[in-house]
Amino acid sequence: MPFYIASDFHAHQQTVAWCDTETGETQITTLKHNLEQVRVFYASLPPGIVGVEASSKARWFEDLLEETGHQLVVGNPVLIRRRATSRHKSDRRDAELILQLLLRDEFPAIWRRSREQTQVLEILKLRHSLVCQRTQVYNRLQALAKSCGLGKARTRTTAFQERFKASDLDEVEALQRSQLLQLIGNFDGQLKELDKWLAKRAALDPQVQLLVTQPGVGNLTALALVNSLGDISRFTHPTKQVPAYFGLDPLEKESAGKRQAAGTSRAGSAITRFLLGQAAQSAARRDPQLKAFYKRLAKKKPKGVAKTAVARKLLIKLVIMLRDAITAEEFDRRGGTSGGGSKSSWIERSEV
Repeated sequence: MPFYIASDFHAHQQTVAWCDTETGETQITTLKHNLEQVRVFYASLPPGIVGVEASSKARWFEDLLEETGHQLVVGNPVLIRRRATSRHKSDRRDAELILQLLLRDEFPAIWRRSREQTQVLEILKLRHSLVCQRTQVYNRLQALAKSCGLGKARTRTTAFQERFKASDLDEVEALQRSQLLQLIGNFDGQLKELDKWLAKRAALDPQVQLLVTQPGVGNLTALALVNSLGDISRFTHPTKQVPAYFGLDPLEKESAGKRQAAGTSRAGSAITRFLLGQAAQSAARRDPQLKAFYKRLAKKKPKGVAKTAVARKLLIKLVIMLRDAITAEEFDRRGGTSGGGSKSSWIERSEV
């Protein structure tokens, strides 16, 4: 029987419960997160399986467990709490509950991304944050230019920036201009470096290269999708489960025979969902089938609803491409299904 260790993990401390192999009694202790003390404690225990609830990221703890010969499993906190027999809650009770579930082989473990996949998603989040900050700087620059009488223009163009640099400003406005332009240059350099790193990752991933054959889908969207999904075979019904996994599944409220649409669930990776939305707008202009789908839906639905429907339709197409390892051209030739169904069967399915 494996040796099980349960940890109610928090940012600055953890409560650990384990079963003594000699006496059969449950031992419990609380550890403050002093790196060396935690390492000595886990090294003193026999190599086993450490169960924790899904909470904040703690890469240092994962590395420490790997170093001391333990295996980490992460459980769904909602399902774990449902198994509690008492309404009282404490760190000690939580650790004991996790240990009981491990010993009974009832621990609700969840799938976890690899370290490499997590790193790609973190870089994508960082890039998105920098793009948002750069946009704020552009907006400030546009407001400053407008106050100086330059009027509305595309602040990102070299011609505008050169004209803005040559304009006659007072001391305060000139200081603002130089600082804002310097910030834009800094952001451009940082984004260039991140794009270079992401391009290398995309070039080495055959699944990413498969997805970018779809018009409107670039390296960023393909990287986010591939690294968020992991192994597509873990989904039994990917065309239904993956949209729900990324929060693009339409929700519905029903009570007393009355039904009301409730938007989408917005679950899962926010950065992947955002990039899918951006890719859907581009695909709706470049992909003939998605373009026709969007135009038909936009006539009877709000544009936001139509764009979300296109994003979901695009995601389903990308999922089938990954599942069957086919390009977008091959997908269109087949008609959208692995069995060679008609084109209308895919493009008209799941309209909202």
